[in-house]
Amino acid sequence: MLEQRIIEIINERIRPALQDHQGDIALVEVSSEGIVTVRLTGACATCPGAQQTLAGIVETELRQACPEITGVTAVYQASDELLAQALRLLRKEKNVQ
Repeated sequence: MLEQRIIEIINERIRPALQDHQGDIALVEVSSEGIVTVRLTGACATCPGAQQTLAGIVETELRQACPEITGVTAVYQASDELLAQALRLLRKEKNVQ
C-alpha cells in the first residue's frame, strides 16, 4: 500500500534529518492522484527554508522510493497546542482589563 510505504520512508529517511534540526513531519493525506500532503512541525514549520526542505528532502526522498507520487505539498497551519496557548493568553489579558 502506497500510504504505508510513505510512512516508512518518512520514519526511516526524512524524520531523522528533520529532527536533527528540531523539526518534524506528519503525513496528512495521500490523494488518489498521488499527491502527498504533509505538515512540517517544530522548527521546520517556521523556518525560512521550509520550501527548500520540502522540495530538496521530502519530495526527493518520497519520489525516489515511490515513482507513482506526482507531487508533495505542505499545509501550514497552527497546531492545536499553539492555538490553545494563544487562547489562554487572550483570556488572561481580557480578565486583566
